[in-house]
Amino acid sequence: MNQLDLKNRGAIVTGGAAGIGYAIATRLTQSGARVSLWDRDAAALAASAKSLGGNTHTAQLDVADEPQVQRALKETVAALGKADILVCSAGITGPNLKTWDYPVADWKQVLDVNLTGVFLCNKTLAPHMQANNYGRIVNIASVAGKEGNPNASAYSASKAGVISLTKSLGKELAGTGVRVNCVTPAAVKTGMFSQMTQAHIDFMLSKIPMGRFGEVEEVAALVAWLCTEDCSFSTAAVFDLSGGRATY
Repeated sequence: MNQLDLKNRGAIVTGGAAGIGYAIATRLTQSGARVSLWDRDAAALAASAKSLGGNTHTAQLDVADEPQVQRALKETVAALGKADILVCSAGITGPNLKTWDYPVADWKQVLDVNLTGVFLCNKTLAPHMQANNYGRIVNIASVAGKEGNPNASAYSASKAGVISLTKSLGKELAGTGVRVNCVTPAAVKTGMFSQMTQAHIDFMLSKIPMGRFGEVEEVAALVAWLCTEDCSFSTAAVFDLSGGRATY
């Protein structure tokens, strides 16, 4: 593993109790950061924090609820001193259905978690980071946000929104010490696969020229670099992790 310097940095990872979020939290911890895991699953939070080590902070919350996000930031700052890094990884897939069959309730839930949740966390952390004149925000989007996966209209639309939100906020903060970027993985095999049909999983694999799914550690490696001081001239940018799938 390449060594990155995140010593004395406080980092928040939403969806940090499992999957990509947990892998990112692990990599940030190994690079010297003190991490706060934000997740709605209390049991998973406790288990993941124990695995990462005694200095790991946790906050149970719904990222789509602004008062809960504000409360979690206050608790995190009290525990870590400051929040230099925010990685927004919390997300759900929603059902795999044609757009005309997609239930409105499911559409709203996917947009609430995947897009509004990212917006609220970005919105809440931005003033804190500006006050310190330093910050790194990394939002986990998806190649589906660029291409639009069939039978995943809400997920694709939510991730397209994350890409545009990242570009907007990155430009707004470009004159400060805060950098805002996103990554767009192709399919990465995690527990979220249990939310998908096998046909949809097979479709995603068929689109990847490398012929395999991504590994959570591969996502974590790129995200960790985006969280460092070395990432100084990239902002409002989109970084692909697609095994050759992405065409732009």
